[in-house]
Amino acid sequence: MRLQQERAVPRFQPSGNGQATAPRVVSSTDKARAFFDALAPTRDRDKTRHWYYYRYLTAFLQFVVPPGQRVLEVGCGTGDLLAAVDPVVGVGLDISHAMLTIARRKYPHLHFVQSDAHGPALSGRFDYIILSDLVGDLEDVQEAFARLKHLAGPGTRLIITYYNYLWEPVLKLAERLGLKSPQNVQNWLPVDDIEGFLALSGFATIRKGYRLLLPVYLPGLSWCCNTILAHLPGVRRLCLTQYLIARVAPDPADRREYSCSVIVPCRNEAGNIREIVNRTPSLGAGTEVIFVDGNSTDGTVDRIQETIASYEGPNTIRLIHQGEGVGKGDAVRKGFEAATGELLIILDADVSVDPEALPKFYHAIVEGHGEFANGSRMVYPMASQAMRLLNLIGNKVFSMIFTWLLEQRLRDTLCGTKALLQRDYEKIKAGRSYFGDFDPFGDFDLLFGAAKQNLKIVELPVRYRDRTYGETKISRFRHGLLLLRMCWIAYKRFRLY
Repeated sequence: MRLQQERAVPRFQPSGNGQATAPRVVSSTDKARAFFDALAPTRDRDKTRHWYYYRYLTAFLQFVVPPGQRVLEVGCGTGDLLAAVDPVVGVGLDISHAMLTIARRKYPHLHFVQSDAHGPALSGRFDYIILSDLVGDLEDVQEAFARLKHLAGPGTRLIITYYNYLWEPVLKLAERLGLKSPQNVQNWLPVDDIEGFLALSGFATIRKGYRLLLPVYLPGLSWCCNTILAHLPGVRRLCLTQYLIARVAPDPADRREYSCSVIVPCRNEAGNIREIVNRTPSLGAGTEVIFVDGNSTDGTVDRIQETIASYEGPNTIRLIHQGEGVGKGDAVRKGFEAATGELLIILDADVSVDPEALPKFYHAIVEGHGEFANGSRMVYPMASQAMRLLNLIGNKVFSMIFTWLLEQRLRDTLCGTKALLQRDYEKIKAGRSYFGDFDPFGDFDLLFGAAKQNLKIVELPVRYRDRTYGETKISRFRHGLLLLRMCWIAYKRFRLY
């Protein structure tokens, strides 16, 4: 099971009976182990009784964890959730020998380690670390998070699900009535408290939210509560399950310079080419500007070639042809495929966003403020003719809708200026089939993909200028209908998994 170093299987040292020796012992570990050992024989039967809750929880984790990842589940029990996310390397950690005995029998292709979450007997790094319904049983939540940080790299995602503390009286009553599996005394933590523990332990929250308003199956009513009501503002805070997705907080000592590719999709923008080339700054370890021409008829290609021949600046200027493809989204994807830079930036050819603003996008990524930088034209006052009133109103409405759907703040969904690392784009590309080829703009393909891959989205305010050459490619009504369709696609994919 030897892989390349960056994909290496995390190491652990099992003892003769299949247990791993933890480096520390928590005072309550023996009591907790005895409790879960006693629970193990009936664990799967209890999960079958409460199938609706566990099916929903499993579907959520399958949504946020792509298949084929290196996954650690802490508090894995009998291994069902770990197996459900289909890891290429799956490691389950639990303090209960009885639970792990069942897990090993059910899933012999996975690895199971008996160890305490406060001192996991593992080394190496995982792509995803899952703590499902576990934080209530931890004696020291902050310490457990801090220990898990040693198993996380810059791209690791920590996923936590836990009961909403508002449900404490209901769950305790259900347990006394025999309607719920017994639990140890719990840490009843609001989602904001968990986020605080994460911050103290070196993690930064990407997004958080609530799911599952009605955790039992009642025909029709369960669908209505969990598909519609559970996502309404205010009501969603009453849901049973709360979740957080976090990443390791960036370390300034790890910063380095990246080479950059600035992708400029263009069609009939001859009058803007030389200005773009002259105004685009040199970024990081080197910058290439790639024009992707969409079959222009106004001499744009000739102007690009003339500019390349006469340019004497620090950047590399390139031209590729879109060919038979249609739409900005197709042009951007072809530009990304041709790019050689580590950091990819999109700049619209209408020069409505200043090329001089690109360093802000570069530094937002390099300094770790975000993993997907999205421009926002909705902060500074706009030039008088930059955006028509209906476009402005529509953009604000759709921004609120997509903020709600993606659970990350978005004030401007259609600003063309965006930046992300090439390695993160490869993740979006690999998961593109989940949404399908639905977006002629390219903005939503990237935004949806970034949210699906749990990238940290950060918005950067930019000034929006009047176009000085050419005509806008946006049709208010036809493209407005497309935006409504994309809202529906986002709702189905992000809320109806």
